[in-house]
Amino acid sequence: MGDGNLLCKVAAGRSRPVTDLPLTDGTPAMLQLVDIFYTIQGEGIWSGTPAVFVRLAGCNLACEFCDTDYALKFFASIEDVVQRVRELSGSCPMVVLTGGEPLAQGATPALIAALREDGRRVHIESNGTVFCHLPDDVWLCVSPKERVDPRMAERANEVKLIVDGRVPEEHLPLFAGQPLILLQPEGNRPQNVTIALDYAKAHPKRFRMSLQLHKFIGVS
Repeated sequence: MGDGNLLCKVAAGRSRPVTDLPLTDGTPAMLQLVDIFYTIQGEGIWSGTPAVFVRLAGCNLACEFCDTDYALKFFASIEDVVQRVRELSGSCPMVVLTGGEPLAQGATPALIAALREDGRRVHIESNGTVFCHLPDDVWLCVSPKERVDPRMAERANEVKLIVDGRVPEEHLPLFAGQPLILLQPEGNRPQNVTIALDYAKAHPKRFRMSLQLHKFIGVS
């Protein structure tokens, strides 16, 4: 595949794209993928909504608490991904691009365009570190970890803070314009649930709990 698909190693044996250069020989752009599956959105504002998840491989961060396998499993063209979405879900409108970090791959904007053309409502789950111009009808959920591009913070439709021993208040200034902040206890652990619950109760006008519904009901 050439330099556009070189991988480097990061913490805990995970891998991430070094770069994703555009192909100039007419070869269809290829995406690095982990899985494509039909389930429900288990987190955040859209929790409980049927959705196709397209999990892209690789991440530009290596968070210690990350519970997601984002190692590369296979390559697929944009056309193949769109076709697989149709096969799995029929007319289900909601497609979630997740990772890893889905915006770290250079072909992701083309995938977004293809899914929208196919009549899908595209949602993106991002750590907010990679700036990308997104159409107004694309739903962006930013879950900050180490750093956030201020332009992505401003663009976010939804903000989800991971509570792991504490509420990461250092990210709040970037989201000053957001009327709602979701608090998601890492791993649904009782200690983290208590911290998130107490914080939400202390700030009821702006903060809301976000539990991982899919884990409670035992689906992917």
